[in-house]
Amino acid sequence: MRPFSRQSATRAAAASVAVVAMTALSACSSDSDAADPASESVTAPEGSYPGVSASGEPVKIGLINNEGGQAVSQPQNREAAEAVVRYANDNLGGIGGRPVELVECKQGEEPASARDCANQMVESGVSAAVITTTGMGDVMVPIITGAGIPYVAASGQSMAELTTENSFLWTGGFPASLSAMAATASDQEMKKVTAFTINVPAAVSGLEQLGVPAFAAAGVDLEVVPIPMGTPDATPQVSAGLASNPEGVVVVGEETACTSIFKALGTLGATAEKFTNASCTAQSVIDAVGSAMEGAQVFAATDTTTDNPEANLFQSVMQKYAPNTETGGQTPVAYQGMLGLFRATESVEGTDTSPAAIISAIASAVDVPTPAAEGLAFTCNQSALPPLTSICNKGSIILTIEDGQMTDPRVVN
Repeated sequence: MRPFSRQSATRAAAASVAVVAMTALSACSSDSDAADPASESVTAPEGSYPGVSASGEPVKIGLINNEGGQAVSQPQNREAAEAVVRYANDNLGGIGGRPVELVECKQGEEPASARDCANQMVESGVSAAVITTTGMGDVMVPIITGAGIPYVAASGQSMAELTTENSFLWTGGFPASLSAMAATASDQEMKKVTAFTINVPAAVSGLEQLGVPAFAAAGVDLEVVPIPMGTPDATPQVSAGLASNPEGVVVVGEETACTSIFKALGTLGATAEKFTNASCTAQSVIDAVGSAMEGAQVFAATDTTTDNPEANLFQSVMQKYAPNTETGGQTPVAYQGMLGLFRATESVEGTDTSPAAIISAIASAVDVPTPAAEGLAFTCNQSALPPLTSICNKGSIILTIEDGQMTDPRVVN
């Protein structure tokens, strides 16, 4: 086997950072500056705490989190998943009436530790493996599903996650967001849209391989303009992308890229409709670019900041079971991934909580309410967004930025 070189490790880390950033397309909160439920009174939806305690022999469920690595470390994701387990064991009867016992593994968003975590799931005999956010899906999926264990996440980016049998993704993530953007552009009678994106494989290939065909099918031409990572002033690239007079622009990236691109759009006086991802709604971006983001439409698969039952449940669970955990960033994605498993396995009864029983329950569940996403529901019958057979829900939530706040959630299926 060829050794994994320092150069290869650097490339993998950079790609992993980008993929985790792309996962923010399926989240929608205002990063660490979002409202902290621990400091506010949150009213949970009626019936949220029925007090049905789990009992008996525990069910082992794996939890793999991107934590402790040099490039990415998000302990808040693990804390959110742990909070859901405590909530479900106290109130939802766990799985099949039995309490869930987490088998946790932290991987540093590089192949060696990701492979180790996947192997640990197999060796520990977990009934399912829940992954928070990762750029290492291609490494972990074959090991986990190859052992007959379901691979579960709120969303995925790699082709292994998106297409492998017994990989289940509650939301459509980046592909679904691109599809919703294309449909919205068509509804607004646009003919040309320019996408400004951070120049990393996860973002560029996603736009070129999934976005361009989706927009074309909607009768819209999509031009992709990559912008190098760390570019402090994207005005030259943005100016070139606006030369064709697009009716709409898409901004994809992490906080630095979002700030640079939106500042350039403001400087150039761009009047095109703006579509973006949730990473661009971090408070640092909004503070930096100000009015240049006004009216931007945010495409996501969670909504935890507006006042609806699912958002209130998220805030309530986090306040009760993880009061010191940040509720922005990818925290809702981890919450969504874990609570989705409990909801998808409500049909499990008795002593059989084997991986096969979990897979059967997930595959037969219909219109399961998607956690932290009021109005969305998932069904894992491989038909939501073909040929991406692992995706269980193609819907998106669109919010509009007004005065620095996300408002007016609209569900698009």
